[in-house]
Amino acid sequence: GAWRRIIYICIVWQTAMIILFGVFIRYNEESDTHWIEQRKAKNISSDVENDFYYRYPSFQDVHVMIFVGFGFLMTFLKRYSFGAVGYNFLIASFGLQWALLMQGWFHSLDYSDGKIKIGIENMINADFCVAGCLIAYGAVLGKVSAVQLLVMTLFGITLFAVEEYIILDLIHARDAGGSMVIHTFGAYYGLSISWMLYRPNLNQSDRLQGSVYHSDVFAMIGTLFLWMFWPSFNSAVTDHGDGQHRAALNTYLALASTVLTTVAISSLFQKHGKLDMVHIQNSTLAGGVAVGTAAEFMLMPYGSLIVGFCCGIISTLGYVYLTPFMEKHLKIQDTCGIHNLHAMPGVIGGIVGAITAATATESVYGVEGLRNTFDFDGDFKDTVPTRQGGLQAAALCVAICFGVGGGILVGCILRLPIWGDPADDNCFDDEPYWEVGAFVVERVAISVLLVAAKPRFAQAPCHSLQFLPFVGNIYSWCRMLPPRPAVSPVTRCGLDWWILCSVLSMKGRSPVLFVDEGFSHYSVCSSSK
Repeated sequence: GAWRRIIYICIVWQTAMIILFGVFIRYNEESDTHWIEQRKAKNISSDVENDFYYRYPSFQDVHVMIFVGFGFLMTFLKRYSFGAVGYNFLIASFGLQWALLMQGWFHSLDYSDGKIKIGIENMINADFCVAGCLIAYGAVLGKVSAVQLLVMTLFGITLFAVEEYIILDLIHARDAGGSMVIHTFGAYYGLSISWMLYRPNLNQSDRLQGSVYHSDVFAMIGTLFLWMFWPSFNSAVTDHGDGQHRAALNTYLALASTVLTTVAISSLFQKHGKLDMVHIQNSTLAGGVAVGTAAEFMLMPYGSLIVGFCCGIISTLGYVYLTPFMEKHLKIQDTCGIHNLHAMPGVIGGIVGAITAATATESVYGVEGLRNTFDFDGDFKDTVPTRQGGLQAAALCVAICFGVGGGILVGCILRLPIWGDPADDNCFDDEPYWEVGAFVVERVAISVLLVAAKPRFAQAPCHSLQFLPFVGNIYSWCRMLPPRPAVSPVTRCGLDWWILCSVLSMKGRSPVLFVDEGFSHYSVCSSSK
């Protein structure tokens, strides 16, 4: 069974991590007890000069984004909140360990002793690496098993480390906030996997794909955490000083601009001018994604506002038009709409970064500022801004190619039956994989109530049900009743099955109140006695 696979995978892989860490991982000089000697040798007067004190606040913000922000953002599905938060927790915890190894082999390997030396900056970069996999998870949310997610994370971290090394070290592109390295790669990696795992019969779980009022509120909590901490995300690993300061400012402004644009476009394209919570939860973050590459550049405050303004429009329209188009014509089932939140804004961010780099001048940056911002040093000391712009564009292409190519390859692997993917009618549902306790009672007993009292009770709003004279023992009744008894006329509210909990005679006709999960909708009809 699937539960046996997850036991074996978790135990074996964690054991492998312990062995690999024992062989390869050591503290770096700033986290080792020899720091006191290094401090004296380098004439450092205080422990406050340790990089920990500069980086840890940003690390904590990024860490909250990974485990709370991404986790709660995906709780919008009415029956998949445990899977959204729980599997997010699982793959992030495994991913950060594997990322420390994979990124360490490329960036932190000490060739004198063959060990990977880790510190606070490695922790931040590991979280960045995990972010790419969590973005990919959004495309397949509710459609894959925990084992498939771990396999997807294993390959995703590996591909990310290679792609990051090519872009940042070999091509020498700048990408402070990861518009290309994290968001573009992660989004196209997830979309390609979703395309490979296309489910033609996913409509069997249509009733569970939507949200209810309280699940959208929880998802909005994730949005707010991400929105608040995104300036830290984009500035966490930039150089201390003006670059880090500028990255936070540019992100701060882009995010603010995106919110107003998203609200306007959402209202414009919805019936009666009402706002769609999907747009508010997701598109309001697109500005932070798009400004990532150019965050430390001299984008100027008005430039940041323009980036946020454009992304709010493009991302919201993507949810309105592109997501249904992709599912219908391209066979890409994008559960969270990551194409609109991460893929398109990530590409925009790469383009903005390339243009900003190519147009950089000494009059704006200064001689030293230009060299410091674009790291024109060593092998790249003769690089000019126009060439740097070309390198930025090349890096964007690499990110897309790694995402699409890697996703297709991993998608083929995940199609193998050994991983135990869920059946079509079990998608978007926690019950087959989690102990849910009273969840079954909520799912069945609260789904539909037959109220056969006076007609005025049938017309009562959902929150007034507690005043009905008779409800009966709902749970004991529902166990004896067949699924979806014929009632005419019927208005479906995304119900799993129908329950008749009490019938009181009223001249041959009984008013019926159908209530969906979470009491978000109700409709009234009648049935014969």
